[in-house]
Amino acid sequence: MSGTYYVVTAARWALAGLFLAVVAGCSSSPTAPDISHDGLVLQDNTKFGLVYAKPGVEIGSYENFAVHHCEVAFRKNWQRDQNSSRGGTAHRVTDSDMEGIRNSLAELCETEFLSVLSVAPAYTIVPEDQADAETLLLRPNIINLDVAAPDIKSPGISRSYTTESGEMTLFLEVADASTGETLFRIVDRRRGLNAMRLQWSNSVTNGADAKRILNAWGQQFREGLDQVYRGDNG
Repeated sequence: MSGTYYVVTAARWALAGLFLAVVAGCSSSPTAPDISHDGLVLQDNTKFGLVYAKPGVEIGSYENFAVHHCEVAFRKNWQRDQNSSRGGTAHRVTDSDMEGIRNSLAELCETEFLSVLSVAPAYTIVPEDQADAETLLLRPNIINLDVAAPDIKSPGISRSYTTESGEMTLFLEVADASTGETLFRIVDRRRGLNAMRLQWSNSVTNGADAKRILNAWGQQFREGLDQVYRGDNG
């Protein structure tokens, strides 16, 4: 599904406040600005780390929303830090390794957001090229990706043992599909499962941790949609 664009047709969007109320829970970061660079206002008491919303946004006029291809970015200097702790060139993390991780995680991200919208009662999914002025564009991105022990395919036997697989941050924007204007912005940092004991980290364990985090984000977003569309209080 990577690289494919989709649109989810929904029954309705009610008040923006209902969506924000569903994600209510933990307090936002005290260091975050009250107003973003593009005029979005920080919302208090959200389950996501940070939630920004455009003041006075009229959500009720939108009937559809789209899921865009996910982009993935590593933590600054991640490759350098990984290679500084590895002996010999055979076990170094290459640009190709990073590209493979980015592509895999991007596909997992897209699949997760599509799947949470597809479970019963499902929302209708169509290609993004059908988006119009009544469409909201969902743009999920993963930033600050930090894989603690990447599974690098190198000669010989090499295993990495850690207590967790790393962390990543969701940077999710919901925009007007016709104008590109961002109406909501969600930022949330999550860490992998801390097993409190050394375990062999490989593509399977790293992938499982990534899926757990993505599923938590997707389910949280889906709960908000169901509250708005169907009055589901969960």
